[in-house]
Amino acid sequence: MNIGELCNREVIIVERQESVLEAAKLMRKYHVGDVVVVEQSGAESVPVGILTDRDIVIELVAKQVNAEKVAVGDAMSGELLVAKEDGQLHELIEQMQLKAVRRAPVVNAKGSLIGIVTMDDMIEVLAEQLGALASLVHREQYQEQSKRVV
Repeated sequence: MNIGELCNREVIIVERQESVLEAAKLMRKYHVGDVVVVEQSGAESVPVGILTDRDIVIELVAKQVNAEKVAVGDAMSGELLVAKEDGQLHELIEQMQLKAVRRAPVVNAKGSLIGIVTMDDMIEVLAEQLGALASLVHREQYQEQSKRVV
């Protein structure tokens, strides 16, 4: 399965100059744990960072920083792992593990944002695949028993 088939195409985006408070309001409104920070390049939205709910809590709330006065660009995670839509799931899992991240914006061949893939998305797909394997074992046993003459 490639990443383009797996990713969520509904991505909440913000630009660097937006306030962290506005980003947090978007997270709350859309029930998401992150916003992807983009720059416009013509008609293309190019991901340049990500801001997570954890970034906000650990870096701002815990330090009693006013989120209304901090720009997303100053609080976002800048070392961004970007997944290509034609990339493979197992490769992305390895990259996410190496970089210790749970989310990756997904881009097309032009580098334009097309979606986001999260650890939760991958666990759901892998769990379905493992469930299919488990049912195969049971089905195989059933067919074997039904074909026995004696």
